[in-house]
Amino acid sequence: MIKLKKKVRTEEVLSMPQDDRRTLSYVPDPEQVRGSVDRRGASGYSDPTFETEDYVASQRLLSLRYAANFEILVVPQGVKKKNGLKGTVRDISSTGLRMELPAENAKLAVGTPLKSKFRLPEGVMPEGFEAGVNLEAEVVRTFTEEQDGRVRHMVALKFVKPLTEYFQRKRWGYSIYAASILLFAVSLFILLMRTESIIYYEYKAVLYTYSIVAALFLLTRYLFGALYRNVPVNPDYTPGVSIIIPCFNEADWIKRTILSCINQNYPVDKLEVIVVDDRSTDNSVEKIREVIELVHQEAERYATRDRLSYTVLERNAGKREALVKGVELAKHDLVVFVDSDSFLEPNAIRHLVQPFQNPKMGGVAGRTDVENKYTNTITKLQTVRYYVAFRIMKAAESWFDCVTCLSGPLSCYRKELILKHKDAWLNQKFLGRPATFGDDRSMTNFILQTHQTGYQDNAICSTIVPSDTGVFLKQQMRWKRSWLRESLRAGGFIWKKEPLMALFFYVGLIVPIAAPVVVVYNLIYVPIVHGLFPGTFLIGLLLMATLMSLAHLFFRKSRLWLFGFVFCIFYEFVLLWQMPVAWVTFWKSTWGTRETPQDIEAREKKEARKSRGRRFGLPF
Repeated sequence: MIKLKKKVRTEEVLSMPQDDRRTLSYVPDPEQVRGSVDRRGASGYSDPTFETEDYVASQRLLSLRYAANFEILVVPQGVKKKNGLKGTVRDISSTGLRMELPAENAKLAVGTPLKSKFRLPEGVMPEGFEAGVNLEAEVVRTFTEEQDGRVRHMVALKFVKPLTEYFQRKRWGYSIYAASILLFAVSLFILLMRTESIIYYEYKAVLYTYSIVAALFLLTRYLFGALYRNVPVNPDYTPGVSIIIPCFNEADWIKRTILSCINQNYPVDKLEVIVVDDRSTDNSVEKIREVIELVHQEAERYATRDRLSYTVLERNAGKREALVKGVELAKHDLVVFVDSDSFLEPNAIRHLVQPFQNPKMGGVAGRTDVENKYTNTITKLQTVRYYVAFRIMKAAESWFDCVTCLSGPLSCYRKELILKHKDAWLNQKFLGRPATFGDDRSMTNFILQTHQTGYQDNAICSTIVPSDTGVFLKQQMRWKRSWLRESLRAGGFIWKKEPLMALFFYVGLIVPIAAPVVVVYNLIYVPIVHGLFPGTFLIGLLLMATLMSLAHLFFRKSRLWLFGFVFCIFYEFVLLWQMPVAWVTFWKSTWGTRETPQDIEAREKKEARKSRGRRFGLPF
């Protein structure tokens, strides 16, 4: 685990894999020197004779090493615990670790069996690994290395069983069983509560109608999300793909983004990456050049000079212009949009393209996880929200081939459809104002009018989410405005889709819009006017939060599931009240979190008003 500073305000906590010996370690080797699972540390735990997609993924999880800095106690066989050796773990994988021992204790011989005891801190390894470990291991190597002018005595250990197997038996299996039982119980209890609403329906018809519809809407989304299945990988289907990365002031992350896009387990002649810089004002362009030159060191072997390039727009024109420019330069029939602070898993593209075997499929979204999940409470609650939004909500929509938002961090389109709608997309206005944000939901609406849209849960990327509360709130306001605008657009044609999906859409539009009114009625009006404690309403909110949290526990087996409750409380008391503001301001075109031309114009107008006010002695 390392901490990277972002804008000097917040240190982002990220799990950081150790650098590989090869810059493009996952790109299929054109010279057939190594196989796709020829990875360090991955041998000895599985049968490498049959390289399925699941097998390759499992080997990658076993082999990845993460930078670390935490204490460990090792107790050689036959030695009492109190005489164990204390050291510091410097890197760790699912199959073993490297630790530094004081010089006087660095006398372990190769082959020595021992007990390793340590607690994995949050953020060192992927989500779900944060727990205590008490596991047998064996010394496989001892060596010294010099760093910062001092000699470090290092010992490499190999676990008798990988951490994945250890946690499956010790903790993960129990998480699945417990979450399954509780999910069933909570769903049943919600249904019983709505039965009560039916019994007393005549007394509060409008309120109980909302309550019943909202509960059924949510439960059915979880049901269809649970029924969702990925389109399986067809090894013979590898269409040409062009990845477009729009960049504006992302010097901190753009290098990692580019490397994750070019380092894909995908045929060399079928994949290209195009970076389009929207006239960044930081040193993003220098970072782009730097990483491209680094990759080009392997150009002869992996043909990177022909399939990794960048361009800089003549002026700051906005994200849509950058994306369209990249599409116009693309040479393949499928184009993938990747945000400049998002990082792809090595098999993301291979999984993402599979639904396009259906000629009616126009666009597909991948799953977006939170990369900086352990930074603070704000990022932790977003982690649960993101996962449920994709794995449950988008998966449920994908059941009907009608995903209503192909999200910006990772989405794929047919190039011909982007070019067909580019003018309408670039020149889109709402109430006379340019539509500068919500580009992903806007393009999805264009696609949905004539084609299907899908979701691939195993096409995974991770993204940097806001860790500053102010930035997070501005982002949420922008999303609500674009959601309202684009939902009104979609409402004009979504009725032509599958009837049940159309019903879900319209209910999903009404429920959040009406939610502030319902909350005010239950938490303010009823207690004040009738003197009643809103116990039933609060229990309902608790059950909804429990449903979200347990879904995260079931799928992710992580201690972060508790932040599902935190998110629901935060939503009810903070985010929910952005909706009424969005009702009356969703015509605005400013981002609030980046300096678009509209933001600059709005800021200059605000400063001009303040200047006039000061001249006339007004208090602003």
